[in-house]
Amino acid sequence: MSNSEKLNTAVIYGSARRSRQGIKAARFVVRKLEERKHDVTLIDSEKYDLPMLDWMYKEYESGQAPEAMQKLAEILSAADGFIIVSAEYNHSIPGALKNLLDHFQSEYLYKPSGIVTYSAGPYGGVRALVNLRGILAELGTPSIPSAFPISQIHNAFDDDGNAADKAYDDRIVKFLDEYEWYAKALKHARDFEHCSDAIPMQQELCRG
Repeated sequence: MSNSEKLNTAVIYGSARRSRQGIKAARFVVRKLEERKHDVTLIDSEKYDLPMLDWMYKEYESGQAPEAMQKLAEILSAADGFIIVSAEYNHSIPGALKNLLDHFQSEYLYKPSGIVTYSAGPYGGVRALVNLRGILAELGTPSIPSAFPISQIHNAFDDDGNAADKAYDDRIVKFLDEYEWYAKALKHARDFEHCSDAIPMQQELCRG
């Protein structure tokens, strides 16, 4: 990938559990993106510890947002796309992840997302995947068609995010190829044409 095409990707992971397993998957994704010469930032909800949503970032006066929220806004704004790493809790996504995502809005617009889900069981969090697609579309970062479900997360990676089964190393290639195609296409479009930062029309109608 040439420097002019180099992509900036934020990997977003949200979990408040004590014995978090998904962080291993997030580290795996970060390493695979770095191997492809992306500029990568791992956003971990535990590190930034945002409060439960009251004011969104955009509702603060310039320079008045909490330091962690300001830093996240800068990371998201600079990104060309997002990889979301999510567990499945009761057919949906973790509250920590949803809370983090909901603090921001215009920072996501006209950028693609890819979804990585995981579970302790055999289905890899695919029910959360269905739920997450709608959330991301509403935020303005539509997800690519392919996804990357991970089964039995506790056995899938070591603590550094190295895959126990080489099949994960092989399978992520197509997923990231597809993500890169969308990220490059939308980056080029943003570079050549102004994009409105207004909220999506359906949100405006719902809030009216």
